[in-house]
Amino acid sequence: MTQRKGEKPVISIQEHMAIDVCPGPIQPIKQISDYFPRYPRGLPPSAPPPKAGQAGPQSPALPSSSSAAASATESDRPNEDKPDRACAGAAASSQASRRDEEPDVEGYDSDDSTTLGTLEFSLQYDQENNALHCTINKAKGLKPMDHNGLSDPYVKLHLLPGASKANKLRTKTLHNTLNPVWSETLTYYGITDEDMVRKTLRISVCDEDKFRHNEFIGETRIPLKKLKPNQIKNFNNCLEKQLPVNKTEDKSLEERGRIMISLKYNTLKSCLVVGIIRCAHLAAMDANGFSDPYVKTYLKPDENKKSKHKTAVKKKTLNPEFNEEFCYDIKYADLTKKTLEVTVWDYDIGKSNDFIGGVSLGINANGERLKHWFDCLKNKDKKIERWHTLTNELPGSLND
Repeated sequence: MTQRKGEKPVISIQEHMAIDVCPGPIQPIKQISDYFPRYPRGLPPSAPPPKAGQAGPQSPALPSSSSAAASATESDRPNEDKPDRACAGAAASSQASRRDEEPDVEGYDSDDSTTLGTLEFSLQYDQENNALHCTINKAKGLKPMDHNGLSDPYVKLHLLPGASKANKLRTKTLHNTLNPVWSETLTYYGITDEDMVRKTLRISVCDEDKFRHNEFIGETRIPLKKLKPNQIKNFNNCLEKQLPVNKTEDKSLEERGRIMISLKYNTLKSCLVVGIIRCAHLAAMDANGFSDPYVKTYLKPDENKKSKHKTAVKKKTLNPEFNEEFCYDIKYADLTKKTLEVTVWDYDIGKSNDFIGGVSLGINANGERLKHWFDCLKNKDKKIERWHTLTNELPGSLND
């Protein structure tokens, strides 16, 4: 075929519609025109360099195969997208596609879970003592947070849902390390079977900073329903980015804390012995994030108003231990007509004390509170201890 001077080269329909076929996966073709050279406007087409068995540069004829055309395209358009050569073989094409799919690990954000580190710990639910033991063993490969390429890590625990200040526990801080070994056991008291069903333990690793706010490194969350009573379960979890806490959860799930009370009817002295042992996870009432709690008890109805007893004040704590006992002189038969009201208060100087929470035990109570009262009546001269949840309702019409 001859070509006159000034005419554009003519491409046969056979060459235009040619598609290479070879064994292996079908490679996508963006456009047929990608297989043919594109020349800038105003410049004459230049023939590809001569190869063995092909015409020299003077020949105006175009390559007769699409593979040669693709070769010319790649050499003439180095800055444009280059489609894969279909006849290069199935192995080469599949390798190229795998290279496209592999993630660039170095290009990941530094907060990705692959760079935050791992945490090794164990959990045990002591059903008899209503306690959850959390042993923080060690961490590996933590993300560096300081300028020296190290961190000052510590671990803090929260029970969700619930007020974070009221149920926060934390380990000691280890300085200048990315592989800390704590071997420290933290214990939550007052944990019931109901808590084990609906609560989640949040374990966070943070970097302590003396001159700035402490920095978050990573966290992991364990639903307590995964634990079996009185069995130790070991974990080795990768730390994750900080997950948002659901702030729209039901307000009824917010707890004011727990209190451990002991009851015993002493037949020799004909009196009811009420023991205020300890509180746990109390609501924070002061600006410093703590409370100065004390406990008051009443045995109602109290015609002479002599049944009030009060514990000592424990400063700046949300988990106070009291270990105090009070005696009420009362006949055994009259206990069925009485109600024991227990309230927890935050002591304030120069203003009214704040009510934290309360609980009532007696014949008109229900659930664990009623069961505790009946167990006391059925088991004379035996101390019965129980954990009870404090509510934000003031029992009766008590005033501080």
